[in-house]
Amino acid sequence: MTVYGYARVSTTHQETTLQIDALERAGAQVIIQEKTSAAKIRRALMGLLGDLRPGDCVLVYKLDRFARSLINLLGIIAKIEAAGATFKSLTESIDTATPAGRMMLQMIGAFAEFERGIIRERSIAGQIAARERGHFPGRRRALTKDQEAETVSLYLSGDHTMHGLSIRFGVSDSVIKRVVYRVTKPDSSTLR
Repeated sequence: MTVYGYARVSTTHQETTLQIDALERAGAQVIIQEKTSAAKIRRALMGLLGDLRPGDCVLVYKLDRFARSLINLLGIIAKIEAAGATFKSLTESIDTATPAGRMMLQMIGAFAEFERGIIRERSIAGQIAARERGHFPGRRRALTKDQEAETVSLYLSGDHTMHGLSIRFGVSDSVIKRVVYRVTKPDSSTLR
């Protein structure tokens, strides 16, 4: 039987130290860590799920470090249980080896999903209110409107590449790509 610890943070700027320390104290023998959003494919987690054997245990510090939604959480737990392994969360005191632990897992997962939904709604409402006041969230555009118009005109002439334009205007290739796509692709208008 192997106790696997799983630690995750959403960005490369964050650290998993707190989670790893707690997992080690709880007896994790192998610790898998990732620095990626829960919404993206988590290759290390998928590898861990593939390595599970009967009697193994997957240990996490907190549910929100493990799954992005209740449906996602229950799907991962189903894979763990199909392998004959169990799941434990340290901060929520959940242990799927017990019926009470399985029930608690589903209840906490539902509340966590509800909370994320509320936070998302507040964030969107705040962004809409800021736009109505003339403030636009995010980074300022690298080029002025005149420079953007010139960039698109030069690109559409066929005499310039995106890379060449990025050198000319002193910006990255991706800035030029976004400028061109905003004008030439109707569904890309939301790109900033």
